[in-house]
Parts: sequence; structure tokens; C-alpha cells
Amino acid sequence: MVEDQLIKKGITDERVLAAMRKVPRHLFVEEAFRERAYGDHALPIGERQTISQPYMVALMSEALELTGAEKVLEIGSGSGYQTAILAELAFRVCAIERIRVFVSKAWKMIEGLGYRNVIIRQADGSFGWKDEAPFDAILVAAGAPQIPAVLIDQLKVGGRMVIPIGERASQTLKKIVKEEKGITTTSLTACIFVPFLGASGWNKEEEAEEDGAP
Repeated sequence: MVEDQLIKKGITDERVLAAMRKVPRHLFVEEAFRERAYGDHALPIGERQTISQPYMVALMSEALELTGAEKVLEIGSGSGYQTAILAELAFRVCAIERIRVFVSKAWKMIEGLGYRNVIIRQADGSFGWKDEAPFDAILVAAGAPQIPAVLIDQLKVGGRMVIPIGERASQTLKKIVKEEKGITTTSLTACIFVPFLGASGWNKEEEAEEDGAP
């Protein structure tokens, strides 16, 4: 996975590559998909959510430019795989997940692997985590219609955020750097993430209408 999907596609951060080699990705997917866990694709994890393809996890992690001293906010922890990667790379990881069943599953995995620098809570990630702010870096694993101002507010000056921005069906992964007088934004790659739901994202009613729910 690391040689064929990451290095050949341009991932160069040795700390990221080491983390991707170390964290057992197959433990974070459903048993029926474990034989495909290290393939170059996202996989379903239930509740219409996915675990991102290895390259996307590595690209987002590399873009945060972590040295090991940072406090990181992760929004959309899902199965906890990206959370574990961040735990290898940062001093402290504050993870938010809106779906209760994933919170308990991710906690079990994270604790089982011995990480003690992670906290996970169930909440609407579009509000960020004010009590833990400011953050050195923020990773959002869901596609938003625009850059959430509340997350920029919770980012330190000089901090980095990676977030998919665009339509519900397709986005562009953006890297945002907060500066004294504003932000700079860089487009990294086209991507498709699940919708970022909540006050700063898409609303749940729109999701229900698309599914044909009453």
C-alpha cells in the first residue's frame, strides 16, 4: 500500500509514511471487507459512511505539516482510522463524530491500540470544539459547501486546515493556512466525501429529501 499507492503518487513525508505502515487499517473496516482494506479505494463502514482511501488519508495528513507537537481537531472520525494516523503524528488529537455508534467503536479501537493522546466525543462538528481551541491543525473528513468560519476562528495563526469544499456529490480538497490578516487557500485534488452536516454545512433535511424520506 505505502509503496504503490502513496510513494508513487507523491507522498514524501516520512512521518506520514511511517504512520501509514504502522496503523493496521484492516482493523478499522467491517470483517467482510478486510481482504480489501489495503486497496486503493474507500470502503463502507455502515451508516452510509466510508473509510477514505489510503492515499487520501495520507495526503490530508501530509498537508497538515505535523511535527509531533501539535493539537489537532479532527471532524468526522468515523471508524477511527484517520484518528489513529493523527495520533501517530500529533501531540494531542481532539476528534468529533456525530454518529454515536462510531464514537464507541472508534474509542474501543483507539484504546486497544494503546493511544493515550486522543479524545473523542459525539457532537455536531460544524461548531468545532470551542473548549479545546485554538488548534494548530484541523482535518475535516466531510464535504462542505464553503469554508466554515467557526473553524477558522478556532485555528491558530499559522495553523493549517484541510477540508473538502464543493457540491454534495463532488468536492475539491483545500488546504487553508490562517494568517494574521486572513487566509490563503490551495487546491490539492478532486475528491468525493460524505456531506458535512450541521450548522456550517449541509442540512439534514436536504439529505432526507435526496433519499426520498418523508
